[in-house]
Amino acid sequence: MKKTPLYDIHLKFHAKMVSFHDYVMPLQYDTIINEHHRTRNNAGLFDISHMGRFEVAGDNAFPFIQNIITNDADKLEDMQVLYTPVCNEHGGILDDILVYKWHKDRFMLVGNCVNREKNFLWFQKQAVPYPRLEIRDLTDTVSLIALQGPRSLPILENTFNREFSFLNRFCFTDFIWDGVQIIISRTGYTGEDGFEIFTNAQNMANIWNLLMDKNSPDGLGPVGLGARDTLRLEAGLLLYGNDMDETITPLETTIDWTVKFDKDDFIGKVSLLRQKEKGMERKLAGIEMIDRGIPRNGYPVVKGNEIVGKVTSGSFSPSTNKNIGLCMIRSSFAKAGEELQIQIRNTHYLARVVDTPFYKSKNMIGCHI
Repeated sequence: MKKTPLYDIHLKFHAKMVSFHDYVMPLQYDTIINEHHRTRNNAGLFDISHMGRFEVAGDNAFPFIQNIITNDADKLEDMQVLYTPVCNEHGGILDDILVYKWHKDRFMLVGNCVNREKNFLWFQKQAVPYPRLEIRDLTDTVSLIALQGPRSLPILENTFNREFSFLNRFCFTDFIWDGVQIIISRTGYTGEDGFEIFTNAQNMANIWNLLMDKNSPDGLGPVGLGARDTLRLEAGLLLYGNDMDETITPLETTIDWTVKFDKDDFIGKVSLLRQKEKGMERKLAGIEMIDRGIPRNGYPVVKGNEIVGKVTSGSFSPSTNKNIGLCMIRSSFAKAGEELQIQIRNTHYLARVVDTPFYKSKNMIGCHI
């Protein structure tokens, strides 16, 4: 099993460690609900060094990026970040990634840890027609943590004794601190304002300890995978392997807005255009339980006596005090207000289709892209 550079720190904080896609990762330190509320009301610190990170550099970096993503990198200014799927030729989602642009000849791609090896092979294969292009896997040498919550900005400024309010959402900056190069972006996977901190693996423990030492008296605490999942689900953010995979296209999900048909050719464009013209037979939708019961991944969704889909993600929502989920269902039933049933073991529980996100933070700043 792989360990992140913060493994010993997690043990120091008495984390419950679990296996997560070949990594040993913290599930929780306190209770999941306490860590969830800490992030919503104050700030939480997440180890996300397991996520894949790749640098793409060279004369053809920009056209290469444009070809492998469905979104439009031409809209990116230098030092901005773009969220996008990467699709195969059939339009299936290979991964959803963040594209960091320093300039047209240098990018960084951040994706899901489960897809790290697959992504690297895919990128290398698609890079063949592009000479003078270098793709490097940075995952083991550059570590990554996330600071999320309404107090993340003052905490960040207090830690490094410098201003970061200039950093708009989906933008990033880099600087040298105490001789160490640091990259800080403002994106997030919790539905709250927040920042990501990249630095070399040898120095990440020092950065984590600095954040905690300076800010734990004011409420900053570590957060594990358990609360990360409930936070992202409340915000309507998708989880690869549950809500999307290679058998699902972006047009069938809630990230259909990331497919830009007006840009030049990209991998999967023909298949996605064909699907758009034909219409979607199924669609990802949010559900809120009316009856007691928590929807879980794989539970059948029923209308009348017919199975019309399945739950892809589900949980109790600490912020709304409701049981919520995402489900892939027949398109004709994927409209807000539609009543369905979730089959939990041998019993059917009433649920209602609702708009997502399930929770909207009052502290979230706007996106400037």
